Amino acid sequence: MSDDDFMQDSEEETYDFEYEEDDDEDNGDVDIENKYYNAKQMKATEPEAAVEEFLGVPALEQEKSDWGFKGLKQAIKLEFQLGRYDKAVEHYTELLTYVKSAVTRNYSEKSINNMLDFIEKGSDNEAARRCMSEFYSQTLDSFQSTNNERLWLKTNIKLAKLFLDNKDYGAVSKKLRELHKACQREDGSDDPSKGTYSMEIYALEIQMYAETKNNKQLKRLYLRALQVRSAVPHPKIMGIIRECGGKMHMSEENWKDAQSDFFESFRNYDEAGSLQRIQVLKYLVLTTMLMKSDINPFESQETKPYRNDPRIAAMTDLVDAYQRDDIHKYEKVLSENKDLLSDPFIAENIDEVTRNMRTKAVQKLIAPYTRFNLAFIGKQLKIPVSEVQDILGYLIVDKKVNGKINQQNGTVEIADNSDTDRLKAMEQWASAISSLYSNLFSDGEGFKMPELNQIEEKEMFTPGGSRGNWAFGGGGKNRGRGKKGQITFPTFS
Repeated sequence: MSDDDFMQDSEEETYDFEYEEDDDEDNGDVDIENKYYNAKQMKATEPEAAVEEFLGVPALEQEKSDWGFKGLKQAIKLEFQLGRYDKAVEHYTELLTYVKSAVTRNYSEKSINNMLDFIEKGSDNEAARRCMSEFYSQTLDSFQSTNNERLWLKTNIKLAKLFLDNKDYGAVSKKLRELHKACQREDGSDDPSKGTYSMEIYALEIQMYAETKNNKQLKRLYLRALQVRSAVPHPKIMGIIRECGGKMHMSEENWKDAQSDFFESFRNYDEAGSLQRIQVLKYLVLTTMLMKSDINPFESQETKPYRNDPRIAAMTDLVDAYQRDDIHKYEKVLSENKDLLSDPFIAENIDEVTRNMRTKAVQKLIAPYTRFNLAFIGKQLKIPVSEVQDILGYLIVDKKVNGKINQQNGTVEIADNSDTDRLKAMEQWASAISSLYSNLFSDGEGFKMPELNQIEEKEMFTPGGSRGNWAFGGGGKNRGRGKKGQITFPTFS
């Protein structure tokens, strides 16, 4: 077939295409999309106007779609930031109606979880926390009928954390029991498939027992949590567990294990990018001083980058003064950084470090003296006289100082032990010599000389003795015989 024939046939043949009349629908989608992106551009500069634009997106829908879901989601976040908590709750209730049909299950679960995380981070006042509690309750009611166990667990864990932040320990205990049951098998053992959730629940319960000072239950759960091998928990969760473990060991004055736990907690927080790593690093420095260790905690590879961090500078100066026994520098750092004691845990344990520093300073200061005033020591170290007396009393009872305190005159007399020690050493020496003499000369043979008679007898009956010769008048057969009736005694050369 030639090209001309082909073109001729094409002209004769007509193709009728059927177009659906959906121009209005397409225009509607375009309008919705334009309105959504226009609202996004207004978020930073005109948040109130942006809220109205976002809320206008669902109104343009003929039926619920992901555009309405996105618009409501953005509007709720802005309302929460603007403090319009009632409106945020109202529109969140509307948002939850989209999760059953308008958007996919995975997308809705991810979006709702991110929304709750956003609300949690911004809840810095009582009204915001009430709003957050309402969000959690509505989420649980909505997803209870959808059988979405993952979101149910995540939301309940967040709700338990909210109760913990509010110090509502009764509600926390009740919610934790419910969560533990959801993560267990029928025989009561932990379900390995829910190990990650179990670790989060353990972390919350450990935090509760740490805050309520219930060390018995805290220790039981802490050891149980460390034995979980069926999950790879988020580093932040392990940071929380290790931090609480360190505090537990501190309350037992187990400084070594506390230092180990605080280091692991810091490492996990650092990996998770949590700001709590700075506070835990301060706890690590504190335990180093309580251990009376000469090892600088900032020498490790993990902590070295924070040596010059301004947030940790006060603790760095404190441990430096402690390791150099510089009491004046130590006291100066404490007095200039009052915010250091704003943390109740540091304030509770720093007194022990200060006491150790002052005790060492007192011992060093009184070393050259045999008599001194308590007021003199207090003035030199800039501490109250009553504390100086307490420290000296402890040193005397502990036999680190041999002295007496005259409370009436406020003086201390140190006994001079130099002559006493010298006499004691001489007595020990004399006793040792006496014991040696007794062992050698009284109880044993020692260096006794043999008697003379024994020497003579031995030599008489030893022919050809080295000390002389027996001569009896001649040699041969007559050897040993002299003249008749005579005996010649040996001569010694």
